[in-house]
Amino acid sequence: MNRKTRSIFEEVGEKPAPAAAAVPAKPRRPSPARRAIALWLTLLFLLVAAMIVIGGMTRLRDAGLSITEWKPVLGALPPSGAAAWETEFARYREIPQFELVNPGMTLAEFKAIYWWEWGHRQLGRAIGLVWALGFFWFLLRRQIPPGWTPRLLGLGVLGGLQGAIGWWMVSSGLGGEMVAVASYRLAVHLGLAFTILGLISWYVLRLRRESAELLQARRQRNEALMRWGAVLTGVAFVQILLGALVAGIDAGRGYTDWPLMNGAILPPEAFEITPLWRNFLENAALVQFNHRVVGYLLVLLAAVAWVRSRKSSMLHIRRAFDAMGLALLAQLALGIFTVMHGAPWQIAIVHQVGAVVVFTLILRARFSAQFPIAQKIARG
Repeated sequence: MNRKTRSIFEEVGEKPAPAAAAVPAKPRRPSPARRAIALWLTLLFLLVAAMIVIGGMTRLRDAGLSITEWKPVLGALPPSGAAAWETEFARYREIPQFELVNPGMTLAEFKAIYWWEWGHRQLGRAIGLVWALGFFWFLLRRQIPPGWTPRLLGLGVLGGLQGAIGWWMVSSGLGGEMVAVASYRLAVHLGLAFTILGLISWYVLRLRRESAELLQARRQRNEALMRWGAVLTGVAFVQILLGALVAGIDAGRGYTDWPLMNGAILPPEAFEITPLWRNFLENAALVQFNHRVVGYLLVLLAAVAWVRSRKSSMLHIRRAFDAMGLALLAQLALGIFTVMHGAPWQIAIVHQVGAVVVFTLILRARFSAQFPIAQKIARG
């Protein structure tokens, strides 16, 4: 019979002490001003995320060219009355998309796509208004922390630039033989949207903790995982741009087998367009192939980063990389499901929402490696 050896200093009947466990210490509550600005930025984050989703819906429903003019102020008002609607419809009938794709479209069908584009532009105006009201409110009340004014102002500048790029994108589909916006302009537009989204999420993470605490947290940063987080952020951003190219030329609907493409690893028609560089933007076979390959690469790199995160003694870091890894696996499965079903808009838009979640969680994992939350020893 096995008996556990007892210490000579142990009292009879005394239970052995439970093992100590490391748990994240609760961060100190930031100042009211930092909390208020973080809340305002969280609202902006949600609005920008909604803008990305509605923009994706607008593209998937071929509604992006329904408004053929750019009126930043007067365009906020929709057509009122039958005559105004006929005028808008007449403008749409002059562009190639109507002549080559929708020659039999009725006014009722035109209204259905018009409201998508109008709503997309209205949300852009709402985001600008929310930014302006919040920024000048905090500025006039002198509540912006030192060093943060240029950052918050920069968000507004990028938002204005995004509006101009949006019109630059739309204008590419209004002439010649174009029946949709140029895919590379769509990629620029979406890329800037994710840049703004990433900056907002990073700012929110910083503002939710006091600057003194962040300075102290940097002393325990995990530089290796920080580098992995930076690499994953870059690869994810490239993958998002490739996703925009896929959406821009409907490349997700042409090759619905997996893991092969039309029975081959790389379809032979992947380089049939001349000059060669155009294939990377306009050839559905090569564009979808690139999107698949970079997706696999992203998951592989994330798996390596996740394994390395297991070595961290910081529970907060490990949990952040856990969330990132699970989101990436779900996004990979959803991407395969989307392709194999011909990318219907109902599934494709969920895949786009997944991109927002994955990108945000990668940034969060990167942030946790740079500013880990201090741990305390607690009894198990």
